[in-house]
Amino acid sequence: NIEKVVENRKMQDLILDVVVPLEEQIEIKDGKKKATLKKVFPGYVLVKMVMSDDSWYIVRNTRGVTGFVGPGSKPVPLSDEEVRMMGVEQFETVVDYEIGDSVRVIDGPLENFIGTVEEISIDKKKVRVMVSMFGRETPVELDFIQIQKL
Repeated sequence: NIEKVVENRKMQDLILDVVVPLEEQIEIKDGKKKATLKKVFPGYVLVKMVMSDDSWYIVRNTRGVTGFVGPGSKPVPLSDEEVRMMGVEQFETVVDYEIGDSVRVIDGPLENFIGTVEEISIDKKKVRVMVSMFGRETPVELDFIQIQKL
């Protein structure tokens, strides 16, 4: 949501990056190993931004934003050392699929649908998947964490 507003209002110079830190975890289900991406800090989004009235307005008025870490109502910036200690720079986006791969939707209203990767947007952390619905192929934009390679 924040990324779309930033793009629409051309504020990339104020809101530099929006990150949901993910890590790959191996789960064993029915005797099979399955790699999944899990949120490192569920419920939290990290925003690298230049603090200004405009950028602050966009972040605090984004749908789904309910509060901020720190005292009072304004967020407390993390120091470079705190970011390093959290290991956020280690959570680069891991994309283990490519265009043409078959994937399963594992989260959201289309859960368990099978589709084919048509486009991957690393910077937006989105993937466009062609899913068969009502007898026709339909493009669906999903977050990386919502799909799994078959």
